Amino acid sequence: MGQALRLGVAAGHMSLWRGSRWRAPAWTLLGEAAYVPHAGLGLHGDFAALGQALEQILPAGQYAGWPLAVVLDDALARLWQVDMPQGAARLADIEAAAALRFQSLYGDAPGLWHSSSAWDARAPFFCAVPRALLAQLTRVAAERKLALIFITPQFARHWNRWHGALKPGAWFGQLQENTLTLGVRHDGGLRAVRALPVPQDAGRDWLEQTLAREALLQGVPAPALLQLCGAPPPAWLAQAEAFHCQVFSTPDGEGTLSPAARLARSGGLA
Repeated sequence: MGQALRLGVAAGHMSLWRGSRWRAPAWTLLGEAAYVPHAGLGLHGDFAALGQALEQILPAGQYAGWPLAVVLDDALARLWQVDMPQGAARLADIEAAAALRFQSLYGDAPGLWHSSSAWDARAPFFCAVPRALLAQLTRVAAERKLALIFITPQFARHWNRWHGALKPGAWFGQLQENTLTLGVRHDGGLRAVRALPVPQDAGRDWLEQTLAREALLQGVPAPALLQLCGAPPPAWLAQAEAFHCQVFSTPDGEGTLSPAARLARSGGLA
């Protein structure tokens, strides 16, 4: 009771943890494994190596009946938003618009991906994961008799955990490795998600200029506050009159973890 398994899946590496709400320690590393990212082109391979690596760190019978949650590197997923079609009256109209938007953005056939949505009457938001990746995760979970609770990209995990704590007018940010993923907010809703490379020497000026540019692209005011998950350069946190960056609480030792381990522990135990 109060315990669950959490798996973080990065490109080429995975990390399995046991989380406990009532017993110390809250997090216990159970195993890590490397795998060949995928056999095939891009994200269209079979992900068989991922399934084999997961079998290695999940011994048969040891965790039967346990809940398992999976957090994916955002690079393994696709995130996009769709404007409501004019005159749309049915769910099928929105889903058709989402499929067309997906193909225009990524050039992939929608049938190779499994999509889900977070509904907002103003701008439905969609996420898609390769069906071959889902097939391996669900296969191993079924063979090990695990209850698969959720499979979600890291950005969605962080957004679900923290969006209720965002202050009026603030944007949401996630800094993972050298990528800043912005949740552009306007009128209290999520307007767009943008993943941007961060230069090694990126200082406060770079951050402010980047936010101003993204605001222009989206046709919204630039934020006075960026609320961030991750460990930004110290210069980003310097207080200023016009703009400042605030970091959500980061557990001790988080910076020493592997990327896959940080994925597994994204959003805490909630």
